[in-house]
Amino acid sequence: MSISLQTWLAEQVPEADEVTVEGLDKVEMGHSAEMFTLTMVTIIGGVEQRDDIVVRLRPPEPGLLEPYDLQRQFEVMQGLEGTDVRAPRALWIEPTGDVLGRPFLVMNRLDGEVWEQNEIPAEVEAEPGRIRRMCEDMVDQYAAIHLVDLEATGLSSLGDGGNYVTRELAHWESEMKRVQRGPVPAMERLLVELRRQQPDPSPRITLVHGDPKPGNVGFVGDEVSAVFDWELSTLGDPLTDVGYLELMWAMPVGISSRPDSLTVDEFIARYEERTGFTAEHREWYFAMQVFKVCAIQLIGSMLFDAGHNDDQRSVGMAMGIELMAPMGLAALGVDEPVEMGAIYPREERMATLR
Repeated sequence: MSISLQTWLAEQVPEADEVTVEGLDKVEMGHSAEMFTLTMVTIIGGVEQRDDIVVRLRPPEPGLLEPYDLQRQFEVMQGLEGTDVRAPRALWIEPTGDVLGRPFLVMNRLDGEVWEQNEIPAEVEAEPGRIRRMCEDMVDQYAAIHLVDLEATGLSSLGDGGNYVTRELAHWESEMKRVQRGPVPAMERLLVELRRQQPDPSPRITLVHGDPKPGNVGFVGDEVSAVFDWELSTLGDPLTDVGYLELMWAMPVGISSRPDSLTVDEFIARYEERTGFTAEHREWYFAMQVFKVCAIQLIGSMLFDAGHNDDQRSVGMAMGIELMAPMGLAALGVDEPVEMGAIYPREERMATLR
């Protein structure tokens, strides 16, 4: 891989006398794309320049997030350069798969610690106000995404963000049906209620991140250094991101779950202050994102069930559906128990983990 990548990188810097790569390491986190970190050493006119970069490969098919649009991710990060959003800078894209067997993009590497389900270091927990400041800056960054000038950045070219919510529901329903091997009553009931109670479309069309969780943010000290993972970004209703963040705030892991974090109402108030938007229909957007996350988790569980991968985290995904689906239903006023159905991999596949 390193030789092919080195040759390709040299082609992207034709003015260089020499290009070499050092320290090719795989990033062991995330569920979708594969990433590698390395240092690109460029010599131009006898002067050496060292750049820390990240290579992000399209995941093998079938993946967790299909269709997987690497080009759109690249365009979003390009458009965000020079804005208040601290996103990695997109450098180059190889869309054919001819070099590494799969398409990939290259971006600069930004420093920062990422905590999602990982244990938060004691020194962070012990410093008064630090986690609260981290949460405040995280909310500010996600608000900044929704305030990006689409015309000035060229991101209006991503398409029409109208009817986004309806299209999202249709997409995740289709993905649920693509992988399910039997009835999934709780998810199916949640979808029925979402459509029955769907509010009028938001008049605002903004850039949305699509996966705005604490685990997609890097921190240096108590400030956000980077917002990562633009796989689901597009133009649409910003309140979908707010609903996703509310769901993340309800989870018992990560910095937003700590006693010193902002409360969910404080997070909403700060978001509204930063954007000037009103977070309406909060229960519905929360439930919508529960359905989306459950659909993604079902995909992960069923990909394992079908033998497409041997990722042990697939069982955790099925457990996530069992935890979240009742939360989404309760948000829409459905309190009676509803069966989960075929959300876990079959016993014979589970046995391979033992």
